[in-house]
Amino acid sequence: MSTFLGIPSMPPVAPAGVGNLRGEQKFPDAAIPELANEQLRRNLNFATHKIRDKRLHVTAELPDWQRLRDAGSSIKRYVLNHLPELLEQLEANVTAHGGHVHWARDAAEANEIVRALVAERGESEVLKIKSMATQEIGLNEYLEEHGIHAQETDLAELIVQLGHDKPSHILVPAIHRNRTEVRDIFLKEMPGVDPALDDDPAHLAEASRRFLREKFLKSKIAISGANFGIAETGTLAIFESEGNGRMNLTLPETLISVMGIEKVLPKFTDLEVFTQLLPRSSTGERMNPYTSLWTGVTPGDGPQDFHLVLLDNGRTHALADQLGREALKCIRCSACLNVCPVYEHAGGHAYGSTYPGPIGAILSPLLTGMSDSHDPNSSLPYASSLCGACFEACPVKIDIPSILVELRDKKVETVGSGLEKPMMKAASIAMSSGPKWHAAQAAAALGGRLAGRDRKFESLPFIFGGWTDARDLSAPATRSGRKWFRSAEGAAELQQERARAAAWQATLAAQPQPDDGPIDWQPRPKPAQRDGSAQ
Repeated sequence: MSTFLGIPSMPPVAPAGVGNLRGEQKFPDAAIPELANEQLRRNLNFATHKIRDKRLHVTAELPDWQRLRDAGSSIKRYVLNHLPELLEQLEANVTAHGGHVHWARDAAEANEIVRALVAERGESEVLKIKSMATQEIGLNEYLEEHGIHAQETDLAELIVQLGHDKPSHILVPAIHRNRTEVRDIFLKEMPGVDPALDDDPAHLAEASRRFLREKFLKSKIAISGANFGIAETGTLAIFESEGNGRMNLTLPETLISVMGIEKVLPKFTDLEVFTQLLPRSSTGERMNPYTSLWTGVTPGDGPQDFHLVLLDNGRTHALADQLGREALKCIRCSACLNVCPVYEHAGGHAYGSTYPGPIGAILSPLLTGMSDSHDPNSSLPYASSLCGACFEACPVKIDIPSILVELRDKKVETVGSGLEKPMMKAASIAMSSGPKWHAAQAAAALGGRLAGRDRKFESLPFIFGGWTDARDLSAPATRSGRKWFRSAEGAAELQQERARAAAWQATLAAQPQPDDGPIDWQPRPKPAQRDGSAQ
């Protein structure tokens, strides 16, 4: 870490131009075509609501669900407070069990480490387990540039890969595709597929299974991520639902795992908490079908050549942020995406990053920084209604709304606010006194006369067009509420309301009262006087 006058500088952010942490457009611009895609919105609505309902059902079964959330949050917060020593302990234990540990400061270093390991073994194809870390650093693209094909084996990732597409969800990368679209992709891109393939989910799964089985049996190198790394034992864990992960972790000769440094856990017993939190929050299951654990190299069992790549890529930069460091508690369950109204309508591609949804709106800017007003990631903190549903759903209690507000403030401080600051200054002047406010209301009423017959503005110029690009703007009222009350029209309507209320009260008073019967309540005891007697 470099220093200036004895004061440590901020750790570096993830480098620009490497990996998939930054899109090409700001969120509002990228969301426009997504909002117009009705098929996408139907797919998202169906999938997110189904997963959300399952999650609510299985979490309601547990009487200690909130205590589990507290435990998960406390464990992850402990990790962030003791990260250096835990990582060193993890390295020591992985090495003691025959593994090799590599440290990568950023995406470029991680990509080159993996490429070199594959090249040393003379292979031109590797198998991949679904991994957010490798997607983040753009590993597949980097390997392809160097003549190495990375074959995805997770069904959803396979769909994305064959469709030359990008993932749009942390847990279900192809959530934006329906089964008919998947069938069409398989028929066009999958070698050896049956031309009569229909869109039955079981038949689609069988087609992918036949395609991948030969790959599993022939490939000598597999690349994975890791859900957790246990510092105490050097054990890594992967939670998955299809069994492709288990195949990749046992059949190849060489296994390379890329893990974000924040994924470390202190003790093996900590897994007890997360094996309950993660499946329920991600897929709405009580237990995920496949939980794979491995500790270094076991002679005669599984890969005999194991490499762990510990990835920073802006994580220490996020760790240095007093509030933003909470985002590193994320266990990639995607519960926040499934309850977010913004994500449900705009989809994952609008975020431009590997990490979409509410968690992506805070994690991506924290990892990359917000360099200038044209940086797409500087718009992500505004991709939220701040409704708080994400905080309520998060299994490790990340206060996403508070971090979003903090990032908005940082964006203004570091990037600037454009016309926002002078506009707010003008508003503060108008609200500083009664006469100024009345003058502003009168001016707005004059401007309202430019609206159409429906009293709405459909298009505004300059910066104001950002509002009317997505919605109409109602014209200001021609007179204030105070003036209306003083008018003859207002006085007449108020008199009518008073007469209506009086008539209703008279009607209620004229209705027969029910006979007194046995009461089902007890009168409240009178409060005791200071001397102890009842009043």
